[in-house]
Amino acid sequence: MNPTPTLERLRFNMIEQQIRPWDVLDLEILDLLSNIRREEYVPQAHRALAFFDMEIPLEGASTPKEPGQCMLSPKVEARMLQDLHIQKHESVLEIGTGSGFMAALLAHRAAQVLTLEIDPALAAGAADTLRRNGVMNVEVRHADGSQPLPSGPTFDVIVLSGSVARIPQGLLGSLKLGGRLAAIVGDEPMMRAHFVTRTSEGKWDTVQPWDIVAPRLLNFPAPSRFNF
Repeated sequence: MNPTPTLERLRFNMIEQQIRPWDVLDLEILDLLSNIRREEYVPQAHRALAFFDMEIPLEGASTPKEPGQCMLSPKVEARMLQDLHIQKHESVLEIGTGSGFMAALLAHRAAQVLTLEIDPALAAGAADTLRRNGVMNVEVRHADGSQPLPSGPTFDVIVLSGSVARIPQGLLGSLKLGGRLAAIVGDEPMMRAHFVTRTSEGKWDTVQPWDIVAPRLLNFPAPSRFNF
C-alpha cells in the first residue's frame, strides 16, 4: 500500500510535472512557488485539489446570474508571473483578486500590489489570508476592475487574473512608460495570453506567446457578435 503523498511532495510534483513543462524555467519563480503555500489560499472544501492542473472554484463567489469565480491553474499563474519580468521596485495592479494567491506571488516580486475584487466576500477573505501569511505589501480593495480607475496613480504592471474579450483600453492609460499589461484575451475555445508594453507616449507593443482558456472577469465589455 502506497503512503499518502505529503504536501511537499505534491508541491514538488506540481512544479516539476505541470509548471516546468510549461516553459517556466526562472529559478527564482520556481523557488517562490516552492515556498508560498498554495494550499493556504484554496477554499477548505477544495484544499485536496490545491496542486492539481485545474481551476479551483471559490466559495461564495456565485449568483443566480453569474457563475462562480475560480483560481487559475498553477501553470498559468506561474507563466504569467515569469513573462511579466516584475522588478523589486515596481508597483502592480491586479484585477480579480480571487483567493489572493496571485497577489501573494506578485507581492514577492514587486514593491507594492493593489488588487481589486468585485465580490466583497472574496475580497475580505483574500485580505485575511494574505495577512495571516505575512504578506504585508498588498492592498485588497473591494471594487469593480472594469470601471475606470481614478486619475492619478499609474502602475508598472497590470495583471488581469481572468479572461476578457478584448484588451481594456482604459487600463493601458494607467501604465507607466515601460509598463506591462498581461491579459488572457478571446472567446472560447480560442484565447491567447497578451502582454502589452507601453513603449512611448501613445505607443504599445504586444506579444501573444501562448494559448490558454480561462474564466471571464465580470463586467468587462464583449464585442457584439452581430454584423449589420
